[in-house]
Amino acid sequence: MKPNKTVEYIPIRPPKYTKRVGIYARVSTDSKEQMESFRYQISHYTRVVATTPFWLLTDIYMDIYSSKEGAVRKDFNRLLEDCKNKKLDIILAKSVSRFGRNTVEVLEVLNQLKILGVRVIFDEDDLDTGKIDDDVLLTLVEVIAQDENRSRSENIRMGLRHRAADGTSKSYYRRCYGYTKDKNGGLQILKDEAKNVRLIFDLYLHGKSIIGIGKELERRGIISPTGKNKWCKRTIDVMLSNEKYMGNVRLMKSSKDGEQYLSEGNNPAIISEETFKAVQIEKNHRSNITMAAGVIQRKNTKYSSKK
Repeated sequence: MKPNKTVEYIPIRPPKYTKRVGIYARVSTDSKEQMESFRYQISHYTRVVATTPFWLLTDIYMDIYSSKEGAVRKDFNRLLEDCKNKKLDIILAKSVSRFGRNTVEVLEVLNQLKILGVRVIFDEDDLDTGKIDDDVLLTLVEVIAQDENRSRSENIRMGLRHRAADGTSKSYYRRCYGYTKDKNGGLQILKDEAKNVRLIFDLYLHGKSIIGIGKELERRGIISPTGKNKWCKRTIDVMLSNEKYMGNVRLMKSSKDGEQYLSEGNNPAIISEETFKAVQIEKNHRSNITMAAGVIQRKNTKYSSKK
């Protein structure tokens, strides 16, 4: 005879997860390239969490906003709120630059999260706040931020250079006094302002100083480009050197490597090329700076005209 016995059902125990993980991903625009990066970030870090022992993916936080001040990052704020409510132990993000908009903000948030006991791992920067002290963290964040700024600046310069080279830069059609935009975004001449531009060039070639030109314009009741009765000396000086008035535009004139891009016949000309070049020769003649034997020297007397 078989003894009486009882059988007890013991359910499978789920694995014991000790760390609740949140993934934070951000891109600055909703362009095709940025959205591809977005999807890759989420997919990659989901796999990282899934294959790390004792990690449990709790939530994914995603923002599509720029790094400009004032930009709202709803999921970033939700992430911080969840940390305050003790819902997360670890935050996994791509880089410091994706996490904060500037060094000060990053350090403030990381300090806040450290007080809450939340560890932040920046995968691309190989930075884990749970493994370094405050002084080292401060140094690393500053270095990373500086590198990001340099990289961002270089990307901007490359973009400007590329658009200047292929002729798509909007700077070629930036409006200045004497012009307005046509329906296609190009430049067209404003007759009344163009007449004043020609007057300024003509007065200069007839001996008027820049100050004298300003006084003559004011005497005639001609309003400045900023809508004022008084003309700024700098405004007139810049106008006399603006190649756009003879139909050309030169971009990146101030680049450190000397690289420039010249678009000839870029827009309708207000003055002739001969007039423009004559003014540049006259400006050089009137300059108080001269070059002698490769050495910059100052003339004893400055050209002056009271006309």
